Amino acid sequence: MTDKLNEQSGVLLQGHIKIHNPETGEVIIDKRNAIHYENMSISLAESLGNAGTGWIYEMGFGNGGTSVDPTGIITYLTPNSTGTNASLYNETFTKIVDDRSVNNLDPARNKIETRHVSGTNYTDILVTCLLDYGEPTGQDAFDTAADQNSLYVFDELGLRAYSASGTGRLLTHVIFHPVQKSLNRLIQIDYTVRVQSLTGFNEG
Repeated sequence: MTDKLNEQSGVLLQGHIKIHNPETGEVIIDKRNAIHYENMSISLAESLGNAGTGWIYEMGFGNGGTSVDPTGIITYLTPNSTGTNASLYNETFTKIVDDRSVNNLDPARNKIETRHVSGTNYTDILVTCLLDYGEPTGQDAFDTAADQNSLYVFDELGLRAYSASGTGRLLTHVIFHPVQKSLNRLIQIDYTVRVQSLTGFNEG
């Protein structure tokens, strides 16, 4: 009689964002996000295979994730998490978060860290992105915009992978209550992606 060992394993990916003002401590958004599993699988394979692409490189911001009717009721669209060419609904600003990149103008405050606790089967990737007072260029002086479709009233954001050929693949997408970035406020995004290994063995 021959013993047969079947390995059942997988990888669970979870994302969470916290948008806050680092000076006042005000938490503006605190919620989970959608993972684009197909694009993430490509990036994981590229990173492990040392293909020179695939790692988290930039954060995109947009204003196309919600609509507001005349009575003020907000409708939230479904995050884009299928199709290799998925994108934000209407991207209006992009910032490099890879602190190893020569194009990152402020690697101390726009960076990527990995955090692991010995003995556990998960590792967190923490992406930090700070929108300083003066960025983006052309923003309003105060956060009092009446039009939710203004360029820098953000209601969606996502992480994208590095690609030498141009716009990288969308890895995550989250839609939230509109948040205005204006000259009078700092906004910091702490974006956590947890990579967890799930393994079990069935012997028969």
